[in-house]
Amino acid sequence: MKLYSRSQIALVVVSLAVAALGVGFGVGARFSSGRGGANLQVGMTTVSAPGAAMASGATLAPSTVDRSQARTVELSPAYSLEEQQNIDVYGRLNEAVVNITTEIVAVNWFMEPVPQDGGSGSGSIIDSRGYVLTNNHVVKGAYKLYVNLADGTRYEAKVVGTDPESDLAVIKFTPPKGANLATIPFGDSSGLRVGQRVLAIGNPFGLERTLTVGIVSALGRPVQEDNATILRDMIQTDASINPGNSGGPLLNTRGEMIGVNTMIYSPSGGSVGVGFAIPVATAKRIVPELIRDGKVTRGTIQIDGVQLFPELVDYMNQNGYSVPVDKGLLVSQVARGGNADQAGIRGGTTAVRYGRSVFYVGGDIIVSIDGASVGSLAEFYAALEDDKPGDRVTVQLWRDGRKISVEVPLVEQRVAPQSQDN
Repeated sequence: MKLYSRSQIALVVVSLAVAALGVGFGVGARFSSGRGGANLQVGMTTVSAPGAAMASGATLAPSTVDRSQARTVELSPAYSLEEQQNIDVYGRLNEAVVNITTEIVAVNWFMEPVPQDGGSGSGSIIDSRGYVLTNNHVVKGAYKLYVNLADGTRYEAKVVGTDPESDLAVIKFTPPKGANLATIPFGDSSGLRVGQRVLAIGNPFGLERTLTVGIVSALGRPVQEDNATILRDMIQTDASINPGNSGGPLLNTRGEMIGVNTMIYSPSGGSVGVGFAIPVATAKRIVPELIRDGKVTRGTIQIDGVQLFPELVDYMNQNGYSVPVDKGLLVSQVARGGNADQAGIRGGTTAVRYGRSVFYVGGDIIVSIDGASVGSLAEFYAALEDDKPGDRVTVQLWRDGRKISVEVPLVEQRVAPQSQDN
């Protein structure tokens, strides 16, 4: 056994104490800079130079440091790391989530137009000048819009741009001069993983700025919103989303928007743990156009299409038309001289009636566009959702029992898509 003198023991004790203090100071410094009383930066997402938001070429810039916009969040070591992250994100960003209420015009018993309360939803302030990102269905049909802030103030807002095909909209209110608005920065949805923790802030059932937490349950979900609209690449989450959450942000643990909460699957109307959010990648692509032009310009193929259905397939096969598939889009007519006509796509020649619809059979049957399956009118528009006029797409179709491909240069889609599904 080795023996130590009292002086040696004292020296060892002092050394250990100094080392412990050094480690504690380092941990404390890291905690203070990341979660303590230091100012925690709220990213400023700008659309363009002040006063030029509607100018051609308006873009969303990356988040920048602005100390005047910083929010301070005090945390206690009594909280777990996960709790600290939740408290931090909510403390910094809840004021950037607004409650959107609407008024609509209805007709009374005397056939007079009268305003009445519409729905409500959520939105994210994405620019300090009062630009708010939300869902199109939140503001659709609204006669008046109001934005309710965390401090209880309410401002009338106007629609800047809407895009039904992505279910996104941008509205704007005018904050008081010098107002210190919190904003939510855009993140990156391309690297999301199933199991990643996410947070949702919104106004379910009018309960303003409610936080719910969950995980990414699945990625890349196609969700059909109506007969002519499929929302692609949706993020599925089990974070509780209810009526009123629509348009609010889905956030990562750094407080960056990675999605826009849009809808739930629910037999009861309440949250059952299956919610869907539009990925922020879609918003980053669409928002600049909405601010600049008020709409999104897309390319299209100039045809009138009818979705195949069993009775139609049986009728065509029984009358000498070869239909080797049971899913696809029958080309009823092509616009004379249009891009489909010039590319050689053929419309039908024989008029038939189904219910109240009249269309033509004998034309080509489109089954895919640039590799994306087309089994309905909604899938046709979804396949072209991120294409612009002038882009060229490869269309696969069946003609006289043969599968062929044609290349079509897209032209601008000038009218809203109308469903012809049967």
